[in-house]
Amino acid sequence: MTRLKTLFDEESKANNEQLGPSSCINVESVERLNEKPFPNGDLYVGDFKEILPHGKGKYTWSDGTVYDGDWEAGKMSGKGLLIWPSGAKYNGDISGGYLHGFGAFTASDGSIYEGHWRMNIRHGYGKKKYSNSDIYEGEWKEGEHEGKGIYFWNNGNKYTGNWKRGKMHGRGVMEWINGDHYNGCWFNGFRHGNGIYQYADGGYYFGTWTRGLKDGKGLFYPAGSKRPSLKKCCTSLGYDNDHKTALPQCSSLHLEEHIVKKPSIKRSLSEKILVSGVLKGSGRMSSKTAESSGLSDSGREFVHHNSSGTFSFDSDAGQSELQENTAVIYEREYMQGVMIKERIRDYNKLSKKAEKKTKFHAKETQKSSCVGIFKGHNSYHLMLNLQLGIRYTVGKITPVPKREVRAADFGDRARITMFFPKKGSQFTPPHKSIDFYWKDYCPMVFRHLRELFKLDAAEYMMSICGDDGLTEISSPGKSGSLFYLSHDDKFVIKTLKKSELKVLLKMLPKYHNHVKEHENTLITKFFGLHRITLPGKRKVRFVVMGNMFCTELRIHRRYDLKGSTHGRITDKDKIHENTTLKDLDLSYEFHMDKSLREFLFDQIADDCAFLKSQQIIDYSLLLGLHFRAPEPLDGLVEPPNISPNMQSSPAGQDGEVLFPSKGFVLLAHEPSSVNTDPGPHIRGRALRAFSLGNQEVDILVPGTGRLRVQLGVNMPARANHKLPQDESDSAEVELFEVYDVILYMGIIDILQEYNAKKKAEHAYKSVKFGPTTISVVEPELYANRFTNFLKQKVFPEQP
Repeated sequence: MTRLKTLFDEESKANNEQLGPSSCINVESVERLNEKPFPNGDLYVGDFKEILPHGKGKYTWSDGTVYDGDWEAGKMSGKGLLIWPSGAKYNGDISGGYLHGFGAFTASDGSIYEGHWRMNIRHGYGKKKYSNSDIYEGEWKEGEHEGKGIYFWNNGNKYTGNWKRGKMHGRGVMEWINGDHYNGCWFNGFRHGNGIYQYADGGYYFGTWTRGLKDGKGLFYPAGSKRPSLKKCCTSLGYDNDHKTALPQCSSLHLEEHIVKKPSIKRSLSEKILVSGVLKGSGRMSSKTAESSGLSDSGREFVHHNSSGTFSFDSDAGQSELQENTAVIYEREYMQGVMIKERIRDYNKLSKKAEKKTKFHAKETQKSSCVGIFKGHNSYHLMLNLQLGIRYTVGKITPVPKREVRAADFGDRARITMFFPKKGSQFTPPHKSIDFYWKDYCPMVFRHLRELFKLDAAEYMMSICGDDGLTEISSPGKSGSLFYLSHDDKFVIKTLKKSELKVLLKMLPKYHNHVKEHENTLITKFFGLHRITLPGKRKVRFVVMGNMFCTELRIHRRYDLKGSTHGRITDKDKIHENTTLKDLDLSYEFHMDKSLREFLFDQIADDCAFLKSQQIIDYSLLLGLHFRAPEPLDGLVEPPNISPNMQSSPAGQDGEVLFPSKGFVLLAHEPSSVNTDPGPHIRGRALRAFSLGNQEVDILVPGTGRLRVQLGVNMPARANHKLPQDESDSAEVELFEVYDVILYMGIIDILQEYNAKKKAEHAYKSVKFGPTTISVVEPELYANRFTNFLKQKVFPEQP
């Protein structure tokens, strides 16, 4: 028999107990007796049915392992008690030789788990008290914390919120024993996304975090300030309409209700509390304490890294200060935990600015063309309809044997149509939305495209159709389209005009061939094309695309670049942290490795040739920048010396502090050292770098890890900021002349055909504004201008 007795000896020490299956007892020459000894020294005492143990019985193995409980047809099944020689024991439900149901397990190290089991693994709701007195109570999945749960550390710290694969993930609240609170988004055990940090002395910080470090803009309210409004703070920072962009791992924020009111005290905790030791004694969840030294103040912040890689409770504790003028707040900007800018603002002025932005965004929402067509049916119903339809379609075609795409797969009859009544039907489940008709275009083609992009059908459905749902985000353009983002950030779903759908269907055969031949194409990756027909014959068309900014790194700037100049600048009053900027807003030149640049423009040339052959115009390069942070100051008050090849701008106004940039490292590619899982924007091999002897390369990003360098993904570069000297003292200028950046890019908006309407628009605007400045020009001229702009203005050759 494969016995359960040895299975907890090592696992209980690692606190991830998993039991192997138990087979039926081999009973040789068993007679119908109440007591049966075996030649190997085992002993069974109990009931039999024919020749097998059945009913109540006690089995003792020769090494001392004991099971006393119910049996069924020779297998432990029912309720019983298992005791191992190591001292571990289990008392509870057993089924077919497995711990299955509800039971209590006490490990040899003294830890106790009471809860549900599935096939020898903790699964369901349960409570575990660890040997060091830490406690977790909540949901488990496959032996790890997953779902909603509470973790209590033995030193008094507590986390309440969502978990995934044993780590804090989603939305949650962390409460420290010193009185500090963090309420916001988490990712893989780190604070990641938007959140509120409340200090024990009554101060607040509203901002964003990346992998546990403050990253981006935020507002700091000192102790004694008027309690801030979450809505106003988020609006002033630009999170109201683009919150999903700012919160890549947290689908929604309703945090104000969780802010714990604390009485103001006369003396700041920053004068009393050392930030080191915040996690001291955290036990099972963190084997090492956060590394830190000294105190942080309003002018700088130390970076504290938890080397265990599990949690990041760094650099916040004790930062709040008591200010005499409670109407004063601080607008701060961070890069990977280092404060690079601080500006003193008046609370009342900031509130008026937030109200003005709120009114502006409300007007923009009312103007949205797509929202109006739904009338009484809001976009939530559309989201449910979309999920139901995709789940049905993918489930229907997945079992079909793999084959090559045929010409008929692109034809008018290549459709899947289904009616989804609210009450359900023979083929569809009941649902909480409205009745609708579903149409899926060219399903076999898009299945093959997903296979080319190495997307698993099950993972695709879970990303879009999982319980976490989709998040609606605002449109960065003038189309008024609705956009949805999957909960894991992998996919963007956009509503299309009828004309755009026709263009995509028309180009689909050539598009399929192009992405098949060019694995590194920068063109938008399409994964599905669908239509929903609502009551009254109102039709909404959707396309599923890959999110080019699906990355664990924060995207600090976004640009939509076409190479034209007319209307290609953003109103400064409308710019916030998540605004997608345009051509004339770009004040950087990007210098990259010689080979990387050659790969980039070779592919841009191929992609533009394809778009030109399809008579497509008005496309653009969507470019995302992740700036690398300066080094932590470690007690320095003045900026350190700048190396000869790195120049820093002089100190700005309003108390801004300017620091030099920080590099990253290029290494020879090692597949075993990087994550090779395919993503919605990742495809192809690692790129070769001239600077490393034309080897395939990875990039080592401090604080993040090793990433694979691919075309349009994780591409390292140096950004030169083109700052006129006469503007160097302006409070709104960038901080550095030279930055180290990581680039993400792709060619988007490829569904505008140069048709008769566009030709007429070209003729009109050419007379009014000039033929070279406008966006609407014939395809060949558009492709040439687009490529030349990128070569000369965006990615010029290094001098």
